[in-house]
Amino acid sequence: MRRWELAVSLDPHSSQPLFLQLADAIADDIRRGRLRADDALPGSRELAALLGLNRNTIVAAYDELAAQGSVRTRVGGGTFVTAATPLARVRPCAPVLPAAPTFALAPLAPTRFVAPAVPAPGALQLGSGAPDPRLFPARALARAFRRAIESRGRGALGAGGPCGHARLRGALADMLARSRGLPAMPANTMVTRSIEQGIDLVARALVSPGDVVAVEELGYPPAWNALRLAGAELAPLPLDDEGLRVDALAALLERTRVRAVFLTPHHQFPTTAVMSAARRARLAELALRHRVAIVEDDYDHEFHYAGKPVLPLAAGAGGGNVVYVGSLANLLAPGIGTGFVVAPAPVFERLAQLRAASDPRCDAALEGAIAELFEDGELLRHVRRLRRVFAARRDVLAGALRRRLGGALDFRVAEGGLALWVRVDAAIDLGAWVREGAREGVQFAAAMPYDLRGRELQAMRLAFSWHDEAELEQAVERMARALARCAPLRRAPPTRAAMGTRAASLHEDDRRQRA
Repeated sequence: MRRWELAVSLDPHSSQPLFLQLADAIADDIRRGRLRADDALPGSRELAALLGLNRNTIVAAYDELAAQGSVRTRVGGGTFVTAATPLARVRPCAPVLPAAPTFALAPLAPTRFVAPAVPAPGALQLGSGAPDPRLFPARALARAFRRAIESRGRGALGAGGPCGHARLRGALADMLARSRGLPAMPANTMVTRSIEQGIDLVARALVSPGDVVAVEELGYPPAWNALRLAGAELAPLPLDDEGLRVDALAALLERTRVRAVFLTPHHQFPTTAVMSAARRARLAELALRHRVAIVEDDYDHEFHYAGKPVLPLAAGAGGGNVVYVGSLANLLAPGIGTGFVVAPAPVFERLAQLRAASDPRCDAALEGAIAELFEDGELLRHVRRLRRVFAARRDVLAGALRRRLGGALDFRVAEGGLALWVRVDAAIDLGAWVREGAREGVQFAAAMPYDLRGRELQAMRLAFSWHDEAELEQAVERMARALARCAPLRRAPPTRAAMGTRAASLHEDDRRQRA
């Protein structure tokens, strides 16, 4: 049951009696949905005092609504909206929806907004790369909140600055310098509310309308949206098993002025490919020679399971041309999306100006609590636990896919990240499989949303971070049952060699067309 928020305007000079004006205003709130079934109305004395009216006027209004069937009154128990209000008997009042504005909106660049998938009750979800909320260190964060607020006094709840909480900026800079080799200091490290906000700020700092920004042809749609809204024209570049095809970038630079390159070199999103050292060096050389900015999204850096994580581009030669963005969301929980940006001094100044203009106050309480987790070592311990858990889940999912669906799928076990990039046999109707999977209680999807051109790819991204080992086994079993009910497409399946085992062949035809 909700408490009604009073928003009533009465005209004492109107020819309509005040009690009818009040009854009509309340009936209009019911019609608009501001008042719903079983919501409580204020008592007659309370509402009379709030509106400066005689109590009898309030009682008369409630009696009118009761006669219409809009409310019911319990003696000594209050007045409530009825479960089924006969709206036809309510007098016409203000329109239910506001009139359309007469002014025009500014033009909007082409964008692709995809609503987050809502899991059906009881369904297992392999399409989400978010971390399992059951692993979230809720008690540790609650203690950190308490310490941050109680021990820091009024400063913990102050407005903070546009670049973020000073302690968290310091903790992040120290972590990035020690573990990733970045030239990070509090003075060039910004905390953002999300990685998307960080990318948006970087896009607005670097891009002018009409500038060409090179991107991986498979990637993260919200990043593309931010770049396009800043005015960028996106130029897709092909991928293979070693990440972005730098030779394709070199060819593009020879014929086009490129303002920036946006990429995920560590665990490429969505394919999880790791960019080779040779390509990293070549990319840095091209960026310096052609005066191109590199925007590096270091996606899932912490979750690398084979050997040591590769150092970011920002830590290597040519790092002066790199703007580095990252997120803490996958370390904590999807609902805590805190991100960060590390940038060279002139770029950081512009970022700070943009942030101050649109969002001058940081979330001081949350950022102070996260700083506590850094400082007492809890976040580092949590990351180590997550790495062990997710590595085990990755192996379970890979094993189950090979046992139950080995003839239908082709993939390699990712070195890092929170998902597997899986290519589907061309003889399978992937759309039908997805629909049958939903009926079986497992949710997954084709990779089309990750393709800049919106092509129907015979591939999927299957995440292992949301479910435990038993749930992953069950999810694959449901996928297998769903596939068994799908009729094959009316074309001969390709050989395994034709399918290929590397991401390079996925877009080879497009590369030839561009050449």
